Amino acid sequence: MAQVTVEVNGRPYLVGCEDGQEPRLRELAGLVDAQVRQVARDVGPLGETRLMLMGALVMADELNELRADIETLRAEMAQVRAQVGRAELKAVAALQTAAEKIEAMAAG
Repeated sequence: MAQVTVEVNGRPYLVGCEDGQEPRLRELAGLVDAQVRQVARDVGPLGETRLMLMGALVMADELNELRADIETLRAEMAQVRAQVGRAELKAVAALQTAAEKIEAMAAG
């Protein structure tokens, strides 16, 4: 297991991660750092624990909204797929009808 020192709000934290995940952990720590710093600018001085909590709550809220957006998009995709399926069935039926008419004209 690898260990990485990341910095959040100017403080170093030693964090363990799977080998090879160090760059990803640094990237995630950068996101947390940016959020915590933004909260510090918005609300002013707080204790470190409350600052981390507020940053985590803001990120959790964003995550929750994104999950809701994903569910909405999934539902919309299902509707579109159903519409495409119905359109394909209509197209097949129209082609079949046209082929039957052509065959009838050729025979008659």
